[in-house]
Amino acid sequence: MNQTGQAVWMAATEQDTVRLADLLASWAEPGTVLALDGDLGAGKTRFSQAFARGIGVNAVVNSPTFTIIKEYEGERLPFYHMDVYRLSQDEADELGLDEYFFGEGVTIVEWASLIRDLLPPQRLELYIEHLGGEARRITLTGIGVPYAAWCEQLGRMGVDGK
Repeated sequence: MNQTGQAVWMAATEQDTVRLADLLASWAEPGTVLALDGDLGAGKTRFSQAFARGIGVNAVVNSPTFTIIKEYEGERLPFYHMDVYRLSQDEADELGLDEYFFGEGVTIVEWASLIRDLLPPQRLELYIEHLGGEARRITLTGIGVPYAAWCEQLGRMGVDGK
């Protein structure tokens, strides 16, 4: 049986979004997969940058829109950053994404809903909504263990992690 959980994180400022990314990065381990979605400009890449810093990536992290996948070495874990916006499901399937999803690092997939059938059965889905200015509502859905437990922990912390 696949355990699921959900939490909502309200970020009034960019720093609140960074706090969530840092917290999730502290929980990450090899094979962690975060599936990001949201409108253009919602903050997917900014979240990814903060998460990467949280696992010790010192390089500049920018959107892999045209390169599809960028790999970074972190102090704690390797970081695989994907942007599948311009890919069809068939093209994504040919890339062999399983090697990343089940590898030794952490994977963030931007526009993940476009390749939902290729995502691993256990993952943390984040939907980022732009509420105006710096404010964001981030809905997290944990599918499988430990992601459902992450959502439960976030729920106990409250909507803004304070």
